[in-house]
Amino acid sequence: MASVDVIKSCIDSIRQISEHIEGAVVYLDAGATESFQFIGAYPVLLELGARAVCSLENMTVLDSVGDWNSHSDPARKLVVIISRLLSDAHRYILRCLSSHQAVRHCTIFTSISEMAHSVFPDSPLGPDAYHEYESLLVQDYEELSKKSGEKPRHIGSLLQEKLNLEDGGRLQFSSGGEDVPHLEASSSGRDFYENNPLDYIADTVQKLVISVHHFPMILCPISPRAFVLPSEGLVSESYLSAEHEDSISPGLPPLSTGLLSNTDDVPPGATLTAHFLYHLAAKMDLKMEIFSLGDTSKTVGKILTDMSSLYDIGRRKRSAGLLLIDRTLDLLTPCCHGDSLMDRIFSALPRRERISSHVGSGSQLKLGSSYLHRAPLDVQIPLAKILNEEDWKIDNFRLLESVEAFLCGWNSGNSDSQVADLINLNKKIHDKPCHAGIDILTGSFVSSDHFRGMPFLEAILDRRTKDGALLVKKWLQETLRRENVTVNVKSRPSIVTTPELQAMIKALSRSQSSFLRNKGIIQLAAATLSALEESNCTKWDAFSSAVKILSVSSGETSQSLAAQIGDLINKSALLGSHVNKGKGDISKGLISLQDALLLMIIGYILAGENFPTSGSDGPFSWQEERMLKEAVVDALLENPSVVNLKFLDGLKKELEANVSKLKSEEATEEVLEIDDFDDDQWGKWGEEDDEDDNKNEQAYGDMQLKLELRDRVDSFFKFLHKLSDLKRKNVPLKDGSLTVGGNFDEDTYVGKGLVYKLLTRVLGKYDVPGLEYHSSTVGRLFKSGFGRFGLGQAKPSLADQNVILVFVIGGINGLEVREAMEALAESGRPDIELLVGGTTLLTPDDMLDLLLGDSSYF
Repeated sequence: MASVDVIKSCIDSIRQISEHIEGAVVYLDAGATESFQFIGAYPVLLELGARAVCSLENMTVLDSVGDWNSHSDPARKLVVIISRLLSDAHRYILRCLSSHQAVRHCTIFTSISEMAHSVFPDSPLGPDAYHEYESLLVQDYEELSKKSGEKPRHIGSLLQEKLNLEDGGRLQFSSGGEDVPHLEASSSGRDFYENNPLDYIADTVQKLVISVHHFPMILCPISPRAFVLPSEGLVSESYLSAEHEDSISPGLPPLSTGLLSNTDDVPPGATLTAHFLYHLAAKMDLKMEIFSLGDTSKTVGKILTDMSSLYDIGRRKRSAGLLLIDRTLDLLTPCCHGDSLMDRIFSALPRRERISSHVGSGSQLKLGSSYLHRAPLDVQIPLAKILNEEDWKIDNFRLLESVEAFLCGWNSGNSDSQVADLINLNKKIHDKPCHAGIDILTGSFVSSDHFRGMPFLEAILDRRTKDGALLVKKWLQETLRRENVTVNVKSRPSIVTTPELQAMIKALSRSQSSFLRNKGIIQLAAATLSALEESNCTKWDAFSSAVKILSVSSGETSQSLAAQIGDLINKSALLGSHVNKGKGDISKGLISLQDALLLMIIGYILAGENFPTSGSDGPFSWQEERMLKEAVVDALLENPSVVNLKFLDGLKKELEANVSKLKSEEATEEVLEIDDFDDDQWGKWGEEDDEDDNKNEQAYGDMQLKLELRDRVDSFFKFLHKLSDLKRKNVPLKDGSLTVGGNFDEDTYVGKGLVYKLLTRVLGKYDVPGLEYHSSTVGRLFKSGFGRFGLGQAKPSLADQNVILVFVIGGINGLEVREAMEALAESGRPDIELLVGGTTLLTPDDMLDLLLGDSSYF
């Protein structure tokens, strides 16, 4: 039987819609774009006959003339693939139809099913959502076409007026005239209906055919066995918990208190996750046996069970186990800086900017909105930074200039000036320094890229930092030998240094053909180089060492742990003051205030597990907590702009003004010290009273500011108390079987995450308190009806399945994927195929944003 491969399943799904793609202009929204990039689907789309692949949100009139398959006639087919609601994409789809005048067939594929459309709170469509939308889109397009036929010059304003929906400003177009082109804007359409555009409008209204289909395989596979959801897709952006006393963040499930909410109160993110997993299993021909741990996971499991039917069970499908886990059962693992090269890479590299936004231009979560911002998964690998100006000139290598020339030509809007532009282009490029194009030549990950059949990202995902870096070095050396390229650099077999990595990358990039031929390994090596740079590597290791110190202290006394946390806060405050004074070089490799606050969260969670009764309200005594509060207040007074903290909203400007005032006072004092020997002091006696009054007012204002800050810090510590209660409030963690070794070697369990511990127990067929099995329709029938005749169905075990899918609701990180594979390898079950998935890929910065930033309920 064929092995389960997420990447292959996604590509097969694309090939199944080949008849729609052939000869069509394909538009992808932000979520689909991110997904298709990781899948490596763009060559597949072109192979299937797509005329062009374009961005839905950034549609331009040039999309209609960009044809990769050399068709001379205008496009008659349009394919739109989206990862959000049809109503959210409506204005973009209508704009595309208005731009492509010769289109007769528009096929829309959405990852959100009809049933999900009908139950989502913000969707205006009902159970027959697809047919409803087909009619509405045709109706809106007919109305727009008729109005533009009467006044063709005003189609842009007509469309803007038509699409000015009362939805809080979501998905607004900019006001530029290029947003919706006139009917005569497209050169192909102008050639087709140049003489009588009104005949074209009537013809279009009569013959335009709209069809909507479900396309569930919009996901981001990191490897054939690990995946997350697109950061700008609806499933990932929908909130997983409503705001109440047991919730932490809209991007995380609430605490698992054992009190399940009513069906009407199920968060949209939970419902959409259930629908996604149901259709993912159907596409992969898997019949799921569902197990869940955590309240939200149980809710998702129940929805999945209710969606199953006798028809589904009767089909010949491969049996598989689905293990759903709530992220809030283990907040420590994604907060910590674990030994994972993948996590280091995603934390070190910059991300692309978000393409779209549900909640307007601001980054804050909108009150009452069902959406939140996730960090884009698309990292930007700085190739131009590694390959500096001197390297571009070797062997006449001009790839960056070629890309820049292409973009300059593509963005030329005036056809009459194109010849002059081309004549001046060479001079413009050579006059501009090459490093100015650093944002042009950046790399990105494609999970299907491989080295002799081994996918790059999968190999890195399964290894620790040192082992992964050594593997990248080995691949580089083998590639250099294959290319007959020599590198004069010192190399030691068991050590990877940044100079040798950079030298090998430059050697492979000396010629344009070699660069393009080996782009996969070059991009991976460049990403590894960025992660291993001294500034990134030292800071990561410092944070990891601090976590180990906190972990050791938590095994001793609460006083020891509180002292370590306070020391970290004080050191970060000292660092911030040095940075504010312009001594930024001192910060290299040290803990910032942002890191210290995340370490404080880790410390409180550890304290809650080890000292649950030390204080009346929290894990520390009031003396210890008072010391910590004073340290946090002083740190925030000195460094208010270091971190983006939601509990400082409305106070940040005053804090920054206070820091600026203190700086100016220090500068004034230095001047006064110089003027102390000034002879003309007699005339200043009358001004002393005024100065005293100003000082009193200033002291009063400083006291008010400090009192307000203390109130904010008090609320912050109440939030820390909630986090310290995770073990007590999360029912599955109460007995301690998932936090201590139990029947296992303690050394095996120490430092491991929940996913590893849970899989180790499940594969060893040990009982897991709180793990619930969701019976299928037929299973419930056997249990309730035929069971009385002795025909009852035995409860299946997750370890009996040959395929196991672990899905963490709320997100996973690279360390957890590696630990899951380690648990499988240690179980001695090579016959089991393990898939690991999550809502998103989490980094420590993402966790800080979810817990204390704009994406927090605190």
